[in-house]
Amino acid sequence: MQLYSFFNSSTSYRVRIALALKGLEVDYHGVNLRAGEQRQAQHRELSPIAGVPVLVGDDGVSLTQSLAIIDYLDALYPQAPLLPSEPLLRARVLEVAQLIACDIHPLNNVRVLGYLQRELKVSAEAKDSWYAYWVAEGLAALEALLQRYGSGPYCFGAQATLADCCLVPQVANAERVGCDLQAYPRVMAVYEHCQAQPAFQRAAPGRQPDFIQ
Repeated sequence: MQLYSFFNSSTSYRVRIALALKGLEVDYHGVNLRAGEQRQAQHRELSPIAGVPVLVGDDGVSLTQSLAIIDYLDALYPQAPLLPSEPLLRARVLEVAQLIACDIHPLNNVRVLGYLQRELKVSAEAKDSWYAYWVAEGLAALEALLQRYGSGPYCFGAQATLADCCLVPQVANAERVGCDLQAYPRVMAVYEHCQAQPAFQRAAPGRQPDFIQ
């Protein structure tokens, strides 16, 4: 399999975690989002939205969108399942994953932050305030869900799920930009547990071939 990724992309990070948890190897292709490589015609052939990740299977199947990729991998390689079979627990995992992927991340990704500065001419301080506000809104909701329904060292029990694949990159991004995370003890307990696990360590940005200091 081929993975088109950027070391610091949280969506790519989710897929790398899923691959590592399942023990799957891929050929890694770095796509430098900072240099605009995702907008080149060759990459747009793979990703119409000009983004990462893109997974290309051995059979030539090409998929974009991290949640779709992980769902596909889970169906194809059922070892270490990331989506539980029990209906309510599956829904809880998806609830957390979609809170992160649909409510938090889209407001704070590179394209949105770039548009705020480039087109709307907001200051760096205003951009950082925007980021911190929406992260706080989202993580407060995430904390409430995990306090109410979560258990164990991971989001939901003793095994990592799609929820953990989404939580870790989001918290890592928030840490990187200096957000105050003290108000989210359950979120941070899950994050710290995951960070100590070999699969999550292998997927970390600093371990990727295209890592830039």
